Formats: sequence, structure tokens, C-alpha cells
Amino acid sequence: MQPPGAGELVTLRDWVRWGASRLNEAGACFGHGTENAIDEALALVLHAVHLRHDMAAEFLDARLTVVESEAVLHLLRERIERRVPAAYLIGEVHFAGLDFYVDENVLIPRSPIAELIAEGFSPWLDADHVGSVLDLCCGSGCIGIACAYAFPQTLVDLSDISPAALDVAVRNIERHGLDDRVRALRADVYEGLDGERYDLIVSNPPYVSRDEMATLPDEYRHEPELALEAGEDGMDVVSRILAGGAGFLRPGGIMVVEVGASAELLLARYPGVPFLWLDFEHGGDGVFLLTAEQLDEYRDVFEENAA
Repeated sequence: MQPPGAGELVTLRDWVRWGASRLNEAGACFGHGTENAIDEALALVLHAVHLRHDMAAEFLDARLTVVESEAVLHLLRERIERRVPAAYLIGEVHFAGLDFYVDENVLIPRSPIAELIAEGFSPWLDADHVGSVLDLCCGSGCIGIACAYAFPQTLVDLSDISPAALDVAVRNIERHGLDDRVRALRADVYEGLDGERYDLIVSNPPYVSRDEMATLPDEYRHEPELALEAGEDGMDVVSRILAGGAGFLRPGGIMVVEVGASAELLLARYPGVPFLWLDFEHGGDGVFLLTAEQLDEYRDVFEENAA
């Protein structure tokens, strides 16, 4: 990427416009917290100069120093030439109204489940009767930690098979001062959670099929493959979550799982199961809900289809 000429870009606004143009010119892919080149460029420019999005609009016309301009250019080059998503370059992402640390050991939070958390999973759960939550395949821990805020008296377990991901989750637990109610556990789906029961199991597990994985844009290659791909049809992990769910939910509890664009693959594997597909006001799909009773009713089906 060719740098601009000396003195051509002066203000924050100049750099945001130029950065957005270069992102579009390079065919960058968005979807890791931003949806377009302008928002992505703004995030990178503000990070480089240590300003927040809630700054006064007048700051966009502030001039950058030479050192600040070099910092902006470095971030834009990393984003464009190496296709590193902005969230990894910044080391932080906003999810469910909260800020979380992220690195390349975890997926960048972007699940529509955030909307369900904001609503306390109503009307399927009574917030006063939610005693424990499991964030299964937790990655950064963002879903479970946001649930801890939504249910202030609740104990939350964050589980993942990846030690590196759990290190990130622990860092976020400490960042939010939730050590007394939230813990990180290493588990391969339910293996490692023996004896636990939950009122809510919520998960954004790996669900990308092998064929789809091969077609993902370069930006997704920076995310851990372990957190994306799940076998031939993408259902290897989800099938295990379903097969064991009845043994880890309390009566009246619910399971909420995101499978994204793999919803049709899930339905093909379980054509007779009455998945409740949830709608989202702010966009997103491919999230289903099952009750503890439904998981028990279809236990045999789930166990027969488990990977």
C-alpha cells in the first residue's frame, strides 16, 4: 500500500476517509464488529491516537502529529496487506454493551445472542430464578460475562477446550471484576463438567463445514480454526452439545445455540426436532432454542446422531 504524500492528510477526518478508500480498493472483508470500510477505518484511526468513539465530533477535524500519522498508517497496512481484522489489531471489541479483550486465540465476538442477553432471555426464563449459566465453547467469555451482568445473582461457568482461549476468558473475568461469580473451566463439550446443572446453556460453538471453511475470506483465517470448523457438515460439535444437553440442564431450563448459516445442515440431520428459531430486531439469524424437556424427549435422536 502506497503511503500518502507528505502533508496530504492532516486531520482525523482525512485519515478516516483515506483509510476507508484504501480498504475498499483492496477488497477488504468486514463482519468482525464493523460492517463497512468507514467504520473500520474510524476504529483503527481512533485507536492509533488513543481516542474513543464517544469523543466530541469536533475532534475529527483535529490535526495529527507525525508520530500519530505513522501509527495510523501502520495499522491500516496491517489491516489491508495482512488482512488482520481491526479487532485483533486493537485488542478489544464491544459486545452486549461491554468491552472485551481479544486476540487471535479466540473468535471476535459478533453473535446476535447479545440481543437475547439484553432481554434476559425473556420470555423463556424468569431472571429471578436463574441460578447458574454455562457459556459452552466460550472463547473470550463475552457471552457468559454478559450473562453475569444480566443476571446479577447468578453463577456462570465459561468452558472451552482451548487453554489459550481460557487465558483470554480469565483476563476478561478479571477485567470485569467478576472472579467471585464467574469461573473458567477446561472442557471438551461436557467432558470436564461432571455433576454440574444449569438453568441456561448458551453456546456459539464451531459450526462451519469443511467446504465452507475453504471459501472463507482471508480475514477469517486469523481466527482459530478450532473455533470455526466442525467436520464435514459443521455439526460435529453441535451434535455433541445436543446429545448431552438433557443431563446438564435443570428442569425448566433452556439451551440456546448459534449455528448461523449452517441451520439448514442442522435441520437435515434432525428433521423431526421442533427447534425454535429466534428472531432478532438488530439483525442475525441461525440461533435456536430448546427446553430441557425437549432435549430429554429427543434424547435418543440426539444420541444416535452424535459425532
